[in-house]
Amino acid sequence: MVATALAATALVGCGVEADRQTQTRAIEVAQTSNGITPEDLAAHTRALSDDRMMGRAPGEEGEAVTLGYLQAAFERIGLAPAGDAALPGSAPESPRFLQKVELVGITANGETSRLSFRGFAEASALDLEHGRDFVTRTSIPEEVVDVSGEVVFVGYGIDAPEEGWNDFGDMDVAGKILLVLPGEPPVENPERFGGQEMTYYGRWTYKIEEGARRGAAGVLLIHDPETAGYTWDVIKSRTGEALQKADRSVLPPRPPLLGWLSAEAAAKVFNAAGLDLDQLAASAARETFTAVDLGATATGHLDNTVRQVASYNVAGMVEGSDPESADEFIIFVGHWDHLGVGKEVDGDDIYNGAIDNAIGTAALLEVAEAWVSAEPAPRRSALFIATTAEESGFLGVVSYIENPVVPLDKTLAAINIDGVNVFGPTDDVWIVGEGLTTLEDDLAAVLEARGRYLSPDPAPEQGNFFRSDHFPFAQVGIPALCVRPGTSYIGKPEGYGREVWDDYYSNRYHQPSDEFDESWDFNATAEDVQVMFEVGLRVSATEAWPQWHDGSEFKAARDMMLQNARP
Repeated sequence: MVATALAATALVGCGVEADRQTQTRAIEVAQTSNGITPEDLAAHTRALSDDRMMGRAPGEEGEAVTLGYLQAAFERIGLAPAGDAALPGSAPESPRFLQKVELVGITANGETSRLSFRGFAEASALDLEHGRDFVTRTSIPEEVVDVSGEVVFVGYGIDAPEEGWNDFGDMDVAGKILLVLPGEPPVENPERFGGQEMTYYGRWTYKIEEGARRGAAGVLLIHDPETAGYTWDVIKSRTGEALQKADRSVLPPRPPLLGWLSAEAAAKVFNAAGLDLDQLAASAARETFTAVDLGATATGHLDNTVRQVASYNVAGMVEGSDPESADEFIIFVGHWDHLGVGKEVDGDDIYNGAIDNAIGTAALLEVAEAWVSAEPAPRRSALFIATTAEESGFLGVVSYIENPVVPLDKTLAAINIDGVNVFGPTDDVWIVGEGLTTLEDDLAAVLEARGRYLSPDPAPEQGNFFRSDHFPFAQVGIPALCVRPGTSYIGKPEGYGREVWDDYYSNRYHQPSDEFDESWDFNATAEDVQVMFEVGLRVSATEAWPQWHDGSEFKAARDMMLQNARP
């Protein structure tokens, strides 16, 4: 494997310092790869993002092909089955690598979906256009859903007693349709709402949950690409099937109607009410803000197709070498699912999800293979889970946490792999949730040994910690880590990293154009995957368990979990 990687770098241009650095780094990765190779990462990524996977949507045609590929890889690597089911249609004695996840799929008919506003004092009725102006969903698994309610603007939709902030005030919003701003109020005090870094109050999921807790009939978020980190085209891609757990009893509530308004459509609604959205948004940034009744009624109509969906995680494990520690586990997780077949864009309707997250699944397989062959064998055990339904709200992980293979109090850490660098070698990486856990110290040590460093989150205001499969682990108290591609690219001008990733999120993220690219630099990918593998090895080898730092909102859950586990 080393010889192959060396040959691949032999033609790197000489005489240019950046090229020499790149070549040296590629050689170093090959020499310490533990079987993590650019060739294997490329092969897995190419296969998992191929059109025959049909975009890897849960419960669709592509899932069966994806599951077959992943199980074959798990078996070849030598992982022990850690599931409760075999591949559908296989023999009874087949290995059980699959964990069943019961879902309900609700697909709203975009051609008949309607959202209208009536009753304005100074304007006529306003009928919005689906896709261009709004996208709506429902949490009610029924074929026809009609929702109506008075329209109220509730600012950022936040009730945070510890921050002395309540956008709802004394207003009873039960049965009403709420219009909500994204993110958090731009308060001047850097100690409030996590400073630059978004807290969960800024996530759209929190706003929907808070509206549901208050009995709202609907919550409509006003889209802002800067706050969200993606364009309206990404919102439009959510017009396909929406998945939810068949049993939602353990999950936060959802209102009957939820969705998004484009900024332009929202401005029309406020203008029709004789109000200015920009002025109201400015007032919502102050503690004195009070919810505003728009004096109108919103009505949403959805014709739905409803189906029961059986999807699967794929799970395998490696037993630790130390008998006294083998019942303690590190979990590596990466979601295999994407958006499937959807709206055609430039003649293509397959959402291949090469970066999101075929490459992360490829990395999961490579880390698993390295773990099996590591010398000396890791002290603690490891569980590798390729999860389903991350794109629908981390439902595969939620299902696992409800029915864990390994007791949660014996789970030291969850390392999530979601998107990996493909654009060239970097001096750095960054993590979501900076400063939360001691896993960050392990990561920094691994990077330092390789002459690299940990850089700060380049977009802390986007709340990336709450946007991938590590988050449900954190919610129940398990220290979680998600490593993200760096921004300091060797031999590239300052700003190049932000430029290439901004281009990805603007033009390919959740679009059919997120496809495998033969020009990608899988030497750089292998280097970052090796780092994640070595972080796992450090956790496996140390006496001390990873910990949440004081002040983390997840520390109390972990402390309670471990306290309850004591005999």
